[in-house]
Amino acid sequence: MRGPLGAVIGRYPSSDGTTELGGIIKHNRKCRDVAFLVVFIAFWVAMIVNSSFGFNQGNPLRLTYGLDYKGNLCGDKHAHPGLRKLELKYWLNPNQVYQSGVKDSQFKLSNARSICLWDCPIPSEDSLNWVCDYPEGDIRLSMRDWINRNYDYYEFLTPEMRNTSLQLQGPCYPVIFPSVNVYWSCQFIARASNTSLRHWQQMGGVNINEDIVIDKSIHRSINSRSSVLKRYMADIGKSWPVLIVCGGLLPLFLSVIWLLMIRHFVSAMPWITVALFNILIITVTMFYYLKAGWIGNDAISPIIGEHDPYINVYGRELNHLRVVAILMTFVMVVSVLTSIAIIRRILMATSVLKVAAKVIGEVQALIIFPVIPYAILAIFYMFWISAALHLFSSGQVIKNNCNTNCCAYDLVAKKVNCDGCCGYSIHYTPHIAIAIFFHLFGGYWATQFSIACSSTVIAGSVASYYWARGETSPEIPFLPVFSSMKRLIRYNLGSVALGSLVVSFVESIRFILESIRRKLKVSGTTSDGWFGRMGDHTSQGCLKCVEWTTKSVNRNAYIMIAITGKSFFKASEIATELIMNNILRIGKVNVIGDVILFLGKLCVSLSSAVLGFLMLDTHKYRAAHDKISSPLLPVLICWALGYVVATLFFAVVEMSIDTIILSFCQDTEEHQGTAQYAPPLLIETLGDPNETQRLTQ
Repeated sequence: MRGPLGAVIGRYPSSDGTTELGGIIKHNRKCRDVAFLVVFIAFWVAMIVNSSFGFNQGNPLRLTYGLDYKGNLCGDKHAHPGLRKLELKYWLNPNQVYQSGVKDSQFKLSNARSICLWDCPIPSEDSLNWVCDYPEGDIRLSMRDWINRNYDYYEFLTPEMRNTSLQLQGPCYPVIFPSVNVYWSCQFIARASNTSLRHWQQMGGVNINEDIVIDKSIHRSINSRSSVLKRYMADIGKSWPVLIVCGGLLPLFLSVIWLLMIRHFVSAMPWITVALFNILIITVTMFYYLKAGWIGNDAISPIIGEHDPYINVYGRELNHLRVVAILMTFVMVVSVLTSIAIIRRILMATSVLKVAAKVIGEVQALIIFPVIPYAILAIFYMFWISAALHLFSSGQVIKNNCNTNCCAYDLVAKKVNCDGCCGYSIHYTPHIAIAIFFHLFGGYWATQFSIACSSTVIAGSVASYYWARGETSPEIPFLPVFSSMKRLIRYNLGSVALGSLVVSFVESIRFILESIRRKLKVSGTTSDGWFGRMGDHTSQGCLKCVEWTTKSVNRNAYIMIAITGKSFFKASEIATELIMNNILRIGKVNVIGDVILFLGKLCVSLSSAVLGFLMLDTHKYRAAHDKISSPLLPVLICWALGYVVATLFFAVVEMSIDTIILSFCQDTEEHQGTAQYAPPLLIETLGDPNETQRLTQ
């Protein structure tokens, strides 16, 4: 049997009958779950080692730019030759591009000869343009002069070099097909210039294939899954100012405003929150429709820079936006209908939010405290995102192993070389995938750990207020927060580490199972009958229930950890027993309050998403150097960061409500149904029989 908490955490009578001051949540404490704190510290050491590998081996520019035939990264000023500002990958030999697209061909596009250029070449209207290899050997031109001559030094070639060029062996190659900049690669348009082709044939050049395959070969490479994933990751790096403003500063400002409004306009806040949520969810959905091209003419385009308006290139990112737009439509409809359904229940939320507003007014440091975990998480996320970009680009540049017979003129050796025609690729080993998964898990665990620490400190502060009978003594305004922080650091970090690990582990298992389910669904392994669909939806529902239950139990466990100082599992047991014994008293009140707070978090995060859309719609991110492939991932990250920041600040209200309700239930149990320590406002809200009956109907 657990003992009475009032004697442990309240002001308790001493042996001589007097009342001890300063006995608020200070007795019988000792370090708990120390082993898991050691595991957490060891995990962080491993995170640092893992990240250092990424910083050492990775280069985020690989996520955006391609490799030339020498294995140099386009745009790399340290390459040989220097490729500063030469960021576009261009394939020199059109017949090699054609051959790579032929069905059952052994030749791959990665082995086609490619160089890095400033812009994509276009055919001449009255003559034949050439693009020549990097100037080396007897070609006495600097890289700058080569660029200024539009990469053409055909007039300087010896007769032998001109002959090999007409055989498509270099060093100069004809510009027969127009090309456009598609995600920093020159996409051929299978529409050969008749003028250029006629000049080429008059000079005695070999036959050049004009089939549509030459277009599809490059297009297939640009739209491969790995290329799309790299572009999404590169979008994060390019849009870092948007992430700072929309994922950090804006949710900080909105969360503080929301807390202040809860403090002063508590009766109106549930209505304002529901109305604002509906407006924002509709706005975000409309933005997805705009970018998907279903409304207006503002669909995303994979082409960078100015181009012929009649040229239309398809990108896989557009399909992803359309899928998300359909999903957001469903979410919008369900959200609006749900908000209409809970209108009659909002009065319940108003009653319980009044108690939290009273606590915030008494313990004023609660509004300021979330800034501390916010600052810690902000520093962590800057390090974590940078390390993630380096890990995703940490493959090794190695020469391909190919058996292709191809020849190209070597300016240094002054002869045609048929041995070194294999290109270069970035090779990703299996341990890199493990390192990335480890990094993602570590980021989620660190986030949950910060939220858990913040929740525990808030719970300890509110419990101090409750068990001190809400007295406005000198120790109430600021002391409970700092005392709660001290207790957390001294005694309970291990328990918090264990609780956050449980949530992270459950989420990881759910993510893995969901990935397996999707793969089975795509491969057609699952049954298409009603039984298979029912099993599919049932499994999803069960996983969601497990996730929700785990988070709910954890949150209440943190409250009991803050109050009793028990270990994580013991605190979970106490909290669960209290909830089950008082389920009718607190069930509907707590659920409706949680719904309003959840909608409030979504309002903050959706506002971040809306501003993210607006910032990414400026010229900087739609064209030129910082063009992003799609606003999808940056906006989702802004939404996620906004939700995390809102969770830190809204935990003040959320944990205040849960802590007071659990303390009230415990107080009632200890004193035969009559709460002795509850503040007057709480007694009016939950203690009055008529009010309790009204709230639980």
